Amino acid sequence: MTEFVSGVKAIPFNGDRIFDMLSDLSNLDKVKDRIPGEKFKDFTFDSDSCSFVVEPVGEITFQIVDREPNKTIKLTTINSPVPLHLWIQLKQVEENDARLKLTLRADLNPFIRPLVSKPLQDALDKIADLLATIPY
Repeated sequence: MTEFVSGVKAIPFNGDRIFDMLSDLSNLDKVKDRIPGEKFKDFTFDSDSCSFVVEPVGEITFQIVDREPNKTIKLTTINSPVPLHLWIQLKQVEENDARLKLTLRADLNPFIRPLVSKPLQDALDKIADLLATIPY
């Protein structure tokens, strides 16, 4: 497994509110207009999964497999050319001050690792930046 980790992002909201919003993926429908459309499109969301098309890869579907209240939301792909596991980690620092970090684990073979490592890291960083700017 190859691991990618985002930077730690400060979010000026209570960790409970952040967890409640992010643990129900249908809430992401509210921010899909902020996602760059040149590479990602055709988003669909429900409470436990989200699907989208990534050019030129195709459709990818993430499903929540575990929720640890106010700490971690674990997702895995159920439809992807490469198995991916995404962890959203939250930590409450103060009343309205939380930290968010994303970790992505990908089962990359040695041939494609050099080709997809930079795009995966860039996408993870952009997702972390987006999640840090949501008005929870």
